[in-house]
Amino acid sequence: MKKILTTAYTDTGFNIALLLLRGVFGFTMFINHGVPKLMQYSSRSQSFYDPFGIGSEWSLILVLFAELFCSILLLLGLFTRLALIPLLITMGVILFMLNKGKAFSESEMALIYGVVYMVIMIVGPGKYSVDAAMGH
Repeated sequence: MKKILTTAYTDTGFNIALLLLRGVFGFTMFINHGVPKLMQYSSRSQSFYDPFGIGSEWSLILVLFAELFCSILLLLGLFTRLALIPLLITMGVILFMLNKGKAFSESEMALIYGVVYMVIMIVGPGKYSVDAAMGH
C-alpha cells in the first residue's frame, strides 16, 4: 500500500511506462492511420490536404513517411527523437492548419498524439529501446 501512495517512482517503472507509450502510440499510429492511408493511396493522392503547396500527392507521401516509417522507428525505439520530428510536424499541421476553426473534438486525437510525442521527445526512448541497446 505504501508503494501505491508514494510520489517517488522507480527507474524500472519509468522505463516500462516509456516502453508502453512508445509501443501503443507507435503501433496505433501505424495501424489506425498509416496503413489505411496507404491502402487508399490512389484515391487520396489527388485530393489530400496540401498545406505547403507541394501538391497533394507529395503531402500524402510525407504523411505516409511519418505515419508508417517513423511510427515503426518509434515503436522500436530506434532513432527515436529524429523519428518524432515528422510525427510532431504532422500533428501540428492537423492541429493548427487542417482543423483550424473547427470543433475541438476534431483535433483531440492529434493533440493527444502530439503531447505524447513531445513527452517522449523530452525524456527520450527509455532503457528498453534499440537506442539504449546501441548506447545512444
